[in-house]
Amino acid sequence: MFLSRRTNLKIRAAILVGIALIIGILPAWAEKPLKDYSFIKGVNYHMESDPATLDRELGYGKRIGLNSTRIWLNYRGYEKDPQGYIERLRTYIRLSHQLGYSTMPILFNGNGLDPDTLKPDFRQRGDAYVKAVVGAIKGQPGLLMWDVMNEPLTNNYVGKASSPEEQQQREKEIYNFIRYYLSDVKKLDPVDATTVGYNLADQMEPTADLVDVLSFHEYTPLRSTIEQSYQTAEEISRKFGNRPILNTETGCISRANPYDVVLQISQEHKTGWYLYNLIIRGYWAQVQGIFYPDGTVRDPSTVAAIMGFYRNRNLKTIIVPVPDRENHCRETVGLIDSALRSNNRNVFSYTNTPTDKLLDADEEAANLLESAEMVPMDVPPSARILHWRKQPENQRDSDAIRAFTYQLGLKLKTACMIY
Repeated sequence: MFLSRRTNLKIRAAILVGIALIIGILPAWAEKPLKDYSFIKGVNYHMESDPATLDRELGYGKRIGLNSTRIWLNYRGYEKDPQGYIERLRTYIRLSHQLGYSTMPILFNGNGLDPDTLKPDFRQRGDAYVKAVVGAIKGQPGLLMWDVMNEPLTNNYVGKASSPEEQQQREKEIYNFIRYYLSDVKKLDPVDATTVGYNLADQMEPTADLVDVLSFHEYTPLRSTIEQSYQTAEEISRKFGNRPILNTETGCISRANPYDVVLQISQEHKTGWYLYNLIIRGYWAQVQGIFYPDGTVRDPSTVAAIMGFYRNRNLKTIIVPVPDRENHCRETVGLIDSALRSNNRNVFSYTNTPTDKLLDADEEAANLLESAEMVPMDVPPSARILHWRKQPENQRDSDAIRAFTYQLGLKLKTACMIY
């Protein structure tokens, strides 16, 4: 069969379009904004552009299924070095995408809100900053969506208003600022999705008509309050055409907001999320974060929850560990007693027993206690043991080790009810 030249050209054009779609050359305008972001397993991070650091730190997250980062931008940082700032942002978007992450850049931060930015005089500076940033990375394969402002109402400008009327007026100023830049971003980038990361779900409604995705932060302390946040978000979503929902900050030890609890509820509501934050360091290191810089973790239950596995909290099905089932606890208590005693003297008498014998007994006790979760794990006993193990015998504090051994033996006796 012979085809006309025009038909051949059409076929070739169709093939080229298909190839382009497959390899991602054509823009994904037909796919954005998405109707469902429940696949997002994200973390809050920073705009790191060093390839080695990104490969290492984002690599930790990739191993457990994380796939997106939410990063803070700053108009002041941009104004100090416009070209360098934009280049760092492009580099971050490109490198993190190569590592399997999408990115949600945050244009403005309400936490440290400068009231002067709400005035008309700021508009020229703000417009220039937004135009440069959006123009630089719109359409990038790694760009997930724009967060126009983080926690707009969580600042002193709102919190220290002198009256309810003044607070309401200040909130209105901020909402107007957000609405302006939501519209501005959408004009500059009509393809990629927009959102605003509100501190509370019930703050989202005044800008819900302009965003593509509703997002809130969930740091409340009870299952009932977490549920209420999701119910509020879902009510607003239905009111505005079933817009997708994201929880873009969550998880904090000091706010009684455990990662594994809030992630389980998020899964039940089929909602994507961003944990705060990826690396345990800096100002929030004591109460937030998944990985230490060396790749170790603070709490394995957080890693399990990210992967979809949650602690059993059902009293009807929990099986309590019995570490002394095979009399191993009693044997270990005997090892501790033997290591501490010398010629049947009391436990506080002087002994020349090498510290390795003490640490061997300690390690067995620690493994029994830790695996059965019968000892606090903020500083695990095994961490102290490893610390001493790394020291030469002649540099170890033998008195400290003996005291630790004695106390660990008491904990083991108590946990296993050995009399």
